[in-house]
Amino acid sequence: MEILKKFFHTDDSTTHLIIRVVLGFVIFLHGAQKLFGWFGGHGFSGTMGFFTEKMGFPAVIAFLVIIGESFGALGLITGFLTRLSAAGIACIMLGAIAMRHWNHGIFMNWGGNQAGEGFEYHLLALGLAIPLILFGGGTCSLDQIFERKIHKMT
Repeated sequence: MEILKKFFHTDDSTTHLIIRVVLGFVIFLHGAQKLFGWFGGHGFSGTMGFFTEKMGFPAVIAFLVIIGESFGALGLITGFLTRLSAAGIACIMLGAIAMRHWNHGIFMNWGGNQAGEGFEYHLLALGLAIPLILFGGGTCSLDQIFERKIHKMT
């Protein structure tokens, strides 16, 4: 029970609420592109094909990225399993930096002068995920409700 208490523990931080909802919203848009094909994305099969055939990722990694960005983002928005969701997003961002964007430098390709996109977006998302991993989702999170229920049970 003690581990569950620590896992769900959060405070009444409005700052963490704002961080998780904004990060969750932005990541969900990218996840929806990959999972559903919304917002100009290629959908699940197109994204799986791109990750596995063009980028050479194992299918399990491609699947976890799609699911992590989609359902992990919903977890952040609702504050459900915030630490796990934020850790998943952090892993995806670290992987994107290391596997795809590091060689292009930090800056996004706003002017179309680079061969690819830099990693500034991923670094910002990582920076927002870290406080959620460390401190939880803050006020108005489902985690906070679970923590209170666990506390009453013990």
